[in-house]
Amino acid sequence: MSETEKKQISEKEETQNEQIREMGQILLEENKQNYRIHLLSIIGEVEGHEVLSANSKTTKYEHVLPKLAEIENSSEVDGVLILLNTVGGDVEAGLAIAEMVASMSKPSVSLVLGGGHSIGVPMAVSADYSYIVPSATMMIHPVRSNGMFIGVMQSYKNIEKIQERITEFVASHSNMGKNRMEELMLDTTQLVKDVGTMLDGKEAVKEGLIDEVGGISQAFYKLYELIEKSLEIK
Repeated sequence: MSETEKKQISEKEETQNEQIREMGQILLEENKQNYRIHLLSIIGEVEGHEVLSANSKTTKYEHVLPKLAEIENSSEVDGVLILLNTVGGDVEAGLAIAEMVASMSKPSVSLVLGGGHSIGVPMAVSADYSYIVPSATMMIHPVRSNGMFIGVMQSYKNIEKIQERITEFVASHSNMGKNRMEELMLDTTQLVKDVGTMLDGKEAVKEGLIDEVGGISQAFYKLYELIEKSLEIK
């Protein structure tokens, strides 16, 4: 190997490491099928219009949205693998990410690891196919808001509308009906001093929220399969 080739490899590795450090993203292309897969991670709390504490582990939507647009527009990317371990976060930002993923023409697979809570639920189901590991959990609960309300009834109606958007999105991108999601969302028997439902991996699949229990190898296999189908159509 020449010095030029070694330098190119070193620069490529450094670029990949920088992408991982800054945004939790990387292009995976060293597989037998020679498919180019963009790895996107949704980790910690989804940061929206307000900047969170420096001590918080966050995924910034202003990083994710342009990247998704770039992926959709790129001839160099064949599919997207989304890894989720999130406690939720900004509702508008999370929905924006979910809508972007759902509207992409590139094949996509999501994998819930650890947790896919709150606004992490629509992000998890936004992919073409979803997986969850057995030990992961997903929390479904009503929309919450912090701070003082001016006009209680108006604020309540606004939150109701936001909640409606979430339930409709999840119902249209999973096998869980809207009524069932609302039932789980308003359950008072599971969470201490709160309403909602915590589902583990198998329960999430049984309820129709997630497509299948599985791990990283199953997620890759399914993504390869979806990419093959998309290439046949072209």
